[in-house]
Amino acid sequence: MPNLVEVKYAQTGASTKTNIYGMREMQERAFAARDAQYLLIKAPPASGKSRALMFIALDKIVNQGLKKVIVAVPERSIGASFKATALSQFGFFADWNPDEHFNLCTPGADNSKSKVGIFKSFLTDSDAKILICTHATLRFAYNELADSDFNDCLLAIDEFHHVSADTNNSRLGDLLHGILNNSSAHIVAMTGSYFRGDTIAILLPEDEEKFVKVTYNYYEQLNGYTYLKSLGIGYNFYQGKYTTAIGEVLDTDKKTILHIPNVNSGESSKDKYNEVDSIIDSIGTVESQDPQTGVIYVKRHTDGKILKVADLVDDNPVARDKIVNYLRGIQSADDMDLIIALNMAKEGFDWPYCEHALTVAYRGSLTEIIQIIGRCTRDSENKTHAQFTNLVAQPDATDEQVKVSVNNMLKAITASLLMEQVLAPSFKFKTKISDEDKPEPGTIHIRGLKEPSSRRVKDILVSDLDDLKATILQDPNMQKAMPGKIEPEVINKVLIPKIISSRYPELSDSEVEEVRQHVVVDSVIKNSTIQEIGNKKFITMGNKFVDIQDLNIDLIDQINPFQKAFEILSKNVTVPVLRLIQEAIDAMKINISIEDAIKLVPQIKKFTVSHGRVPSVRASDQQEILLAQALIKLREEKRKRMMNDGY
Repeated sequence: MPNLVEVKYAQTGASTKTNIYGMREMQERAFAARDAQYLLIKAPPASGKSRALMFIALDKIVNQGLKKVIVAVPERSIGASFKATALSQFGFFADWNPDEHFNLCTPGADNSKSKVGIFKSFLTDSDAKILICTHATLRFAYNELADSDFNDCLLAIDEFHHVSADTNNSRLGDLLHGILNNSSAHIVAMTGSYFRGDTIAILLPEDEEKFVKVTYNYYEQLNGYTYLKSLGIGYNFYQGKYTTAIGEVLDTDKKTILHIPNVNSGESSKDKYNEVDSIIDSIGTVESQDPQTGVIYVKRHTDGKILKVADLVDDNPVARDKIVNYLRGIQSADDMDLIIALNMAKEGFDWPYCEHALTVAYRGSLTEIIQIIGRCTRDSENKTHAQFTNLVAQPDATDEQVKVSVNNMLKAITASLLMEQVLAPSFKFKTKISDEDKPEPGTIHIRGLKEPSSRRVKDILVSDLDDLKATILQDPNMQKAMPGKIEPEVINKVLIPKIISSRYPELSDSEVEEVRQHVVVDSVIKNSTIQEIGNKKFITMGNKFVDIQDLNIDLIDQINPFQKAFEILSKNVTVPVLRLIQEAIDAMKINISIEDAIKLVPQIKKFTVSHGRVPSVRASDQQEILLAQALIKLREEKRKRMMNDGY
């Protein structure tokens, strides 16, 4: 199956060059915002977030009067990213020298009395400057502290997407909310992915507004590499056991991380060790396993070449530590060929030589998908192309779980759509005033486009657009509508604004419309092809071929911004499978509110005039069903009002 996403990059080298202080492009951008009390850094894997924090933290201590730095990471292994670093040798004014005594990313329970005790002593030790711990240790220590104990501290939270605004169910979210509002602490939040698989916001709106945001997007990072030329994202669909299909997509000539399915997923055999054995057997014959490193040497069936394989599925802590330590010390591409993992080798794991991230089964979290893709998008001299492949089970008519399979396929496609949006080059959009408007590089003028009227809208469009798209694409009603049976105008003018209003309840109706237009415009343009013919530029949107000078918001609103991937899908699965997918989608009802129903009144009237009847819920057309549901909703509301008025 061809890639759903294929992005080319210019190899400018900008993202890997350093300035006079040893800062790369992203780090320099983050350091420019160092005076902010609350700073959110959103940047892709390998962009240098850990070192960016070092620069900022040292400035907070040396120049801004703060006394201490607390760095919290999601798991102990990631703590190694914040080891001692001689920044002064690259031109910076200080070095990063954490005290090992206050490094709590060591073996042992995160809630142990000793770790919590050391954490508390750190806050009262006038000589102690830097502490590194896990999110869990931070939470346990916080239970025994007051918010004011964090006064004059910098709290840095790595992999910030682990936080949740649902403070009733997220202790980390509750902790952050408390420190934000009840202490003088500074906060630096860092994430390679601001998306949550559960669609819950990371911060409450009133807390999020306090943060200065530094965004360094994926396209900037990858376009600025020296070696990487392209990235492909594709999906392969299989029936039966994945272990029999994996040989079709696993190229052992490529440095690969293979993530097998979670044991709770339908794709899992529930015997993860046997799955690993089956994968290795399909590749070749085990010659030996190094007792010191844990590396498995496999003689390939096809040509006898010896491959080096790492098994990160094995739960044995001794075996796990051996191979993890070996992987951390890798110096060349020849040191490893294949890593088989389950819950490891995602965030905080660095293997720059990786060319292919192969994942079996759909991952329910966009964050997880992005983290996995990030494993193969490091710049390295051994590769010009990076590839992410998701091996997903096809729905089977005889399978009782056909609905689950269809949902997984839809979610997999959704993830690819989002990644296309994230990885493609960005444009700026402005309102076209007249035909005399001069074109600007990277800017597209659109007639009728509403300009942002408030700072909040501007902030959303600058820093949150990809995050908002993630929320839109994960919405259940949107996933039912995207395959094309719902009119684009309903998607663009009813479903999308509803999601925006839910995500940003503080926005007025006019602000929601401003954001909506920019979301739709950006999504449609990124899914389109722009080409020059003579001295003119034309854009292909859906099935429309338009002079770029004639773009207007009404025309763009007629395009389903997310249909492309489904069109590709329809060409690459069998007709019976496609029919199953469509039947399952048709069986999913879109829940409609009275507000949405009111917005559909013009469509209902238009349908009634053109067909000589009102829309029917028994129709085969999904659009007609939606209009019929809206009409029923309106009639129900009318009856309720009449009863309340005493009629």
